[in-house]
Amino acid sequence: MQISIIHVIISIVLFFILFFGIGFILNMLLRMTWIMAVLYPIVVLLIIDEVSFSEYFTDPKQSFANLAENIFLLTPADIIILFFGFLGALFSGYVMKLLRKKGYRMF
Repeated sequence: MQISIIHVIISIVLFFILFFGIGFILNMLLRMTWIMAVLYPIVVLLIIDEVSFSEYFTDPKQSFANLAENIFLLTPADIIILFFGFLGALFSGYVMKLLRKKGYRMF
């Protein structure tokens, strides 16, 4: 399956904004600046795996083998899209630090 460049660009923007927003909200609620950057790899693994979360505990050998296979099957477009999601998560932490430095106490 091929993905067009328009879909890649739209997906890049959506993932960046989505994870920036989620990270920003988590930072406001939990007051932990880099929480989304830490949670992002877990979210990515949940996005790309094809087994349920409970199967990692009931059948870990097969689940992790499937996960490794799915990671190696990612296309360059998928990797770029996921990378920009990570950049959004990092940027949300940076913005929170900047807002706190400027004196916004609610952040």
